[in-house]
Amino acid sequence: MKLDIVSKVWPIGLQTAQCESAKKPQIELVKRSEADVLRVVFEKYASKEVAGEKFMTYSDLIHNYLQLLDPSNYDPYTYNVLATCVDTSRDGLISFSEFQGFEALLCAPDAMYALAFQIFDRNGNGYITCDEFEDLIKHTTLHAHIPFNFESEFIKLHFGRDKSRKVTYQEFTQLIHDFHEEHAWQAFCMRDKNKNGYISAKDFEEILLSLKSYLLTPFVRDNIITLVVGEGHHRQISYAYYTAFISLLNNLELVKRIYTAATRRDLTKPLAKDELMYQAQEFSQITPLEINILYQLVNLQTQQSVITYADIDALSPMKGRETPFKIQMQIAEQKLRLEQGATERTYLMQIAESGYRFTLGSIAGATGATAVYPIDLVKTRLQNQRSTSFVGEMMYKNSFDCFKKVIRHEGVRGLYRGLAPQLVGVAPEKAIKLTMNDLVRDKLMTKDGTLPLWAEMVAGGTAGASQVVFTNPLEIVKIRLQVAGEIVGKSRVSAIGVIKDLGFFGLYKGAKACFLRDIPFSAIYFPTYAHVKKAFADENGYNNPGTLLLSATIA
Repeated sequence: MKLDIVSKVWPIGLQTAQCESAKKPQIELVKRSEADVLRVVFEKYASKEVAGEKFMTYSDLIHNYLQLLDPSNYDPYTYNVLATCVDTSRDGLISFSEFQGFEALLCAPDAMYALAFQIFDRNGNGYITCDEFEDLIKHTTLHAHIPFNFESEFIKLHFGRDKSRKVTYQEFTQLIHDFHEEHAWQAFCMRDKNKNGYISAKDFEEILLSLKSYLLTPFVRDNIITLVVGEGHHRQISYAYYTAFISLLNNLELVKRIYTAATRRDLTKPLAKDELMYQAQEFSQITPLEINILYQLVNLQTQQSVITYADIDALSPMKGRETPFKIQMQIAEQKLRLEQGATERTYLMQIAESGYRFTLGSIAGATGATAVYPIDLVKTRLQNQRSTSFVGEMMYKNSFDCFKKVIRHEGVRGLYRGLAPQLVGVAPEKAIKLTMNDLVRDKLMTKDGTLPLWAEMVAGGTAGASQVVFTNPLEIVKIRLQVAGEIVGKSRVSAIGVIKDLGFFGLYKGAKACFLRDIPFSAIYFPTYAHVKKAFADENGYNNPGTLLLSATIA
């Protein structure tokens, strides 16, 4: 149960409290605990018993279970505010049903806003008055450091000119969201002594550390002055730069999305500023000034003029926080790593992948082989044709003549003579080819998840070689059956008969020529298909059937 987000509105240095159950490694949304499990946790910390029923005291909850405040040194106001947001009956004790309700609140999709509302709603009547809002804000260390003006137009817009209006939960969510930006604006105006739209670099750092600390990574926190002074600001920060800096830190997750769109989901590709700025035009939330600040931060950290996904992630304040958008990005990145072979796969997953590829390879191979088999047969007949009884006269004049004579003498079925062993061989051929290509790619993958061109060619060549070992016998049988129809008067030839005549070693006749054909073919085909497909992909890295067909045709 994560409470640290509440420190945005109430900066008291909250810690993380977690349910006492084993963590599951996979990413999933927060689910309610079983009532029996929750009761065990409750009774472990409940020290008060009334009429046979156990209750938690405020100290049990705050000091022992959540461990939010130091028992020897804490603010009583903070202590009571935190406890009463769980103690809905306000009787000084927390029942199991109240504890269960608190757990349900923290598992809600809008948990951080719901919890904040419950903290501000001191009377528990379902709405917040201006007095309640002002009283709580004035007790924060943030207000003590940078006072908020409660006579501002912002407060009057939300609570009315006479501050008598009551704010509902839905309205509160927008109020507390906008409150941060209003406080930041007031802080800038307070530090702008000359009213010329500038503040000092030191004031800029102080405001960020006080109001926006939750947006700052350790690197950004330690280098605020270095960044702004090093960029020719002469220790003066304009309001435009001030708002752009804060907006960038707020929108780094969106910047990641822009980066992946610009690189077509290639997380390791270095991206120049102009390329990212061009892609950012589709997102009105990100301005050129924010892009400039981003590259200044990255340059300060890496001494590079280009950025990668890892550079953006290193600046992200959301790193390590399981927000819904973060979870969605992690799922997408995990899927991408699996596609690229850049992550470990379990034995069962590898078996499932092999079965999946085998099935797809079988369907695709069988469909393709059946569609082009008559052409393959005509090609084989032309390659194998010999002179007729008339010296120098060939059996077939050209491809069309061969096609007509096969239909005339053998019927339409003659065009598909030898198709059965071809179909038997297509499925394992495709499966072996795909599996070997992926296996070798995985083994040659670098630590950063990239694959050099030579490694792609080695993987493809290995796949081609493994294909020959399995398919050469099937090719021999297929060709013997294809040419059998043109020998007049000979008894019908079967696949079993061909295998008996040739023997084991005879089935591998011509294997050297097949190696010379299939190894370079696959070494060219697989890398070409991968790169052409990537070039034709849309901004999200996806291909439609048309671009897939064109990529395969070019390869």
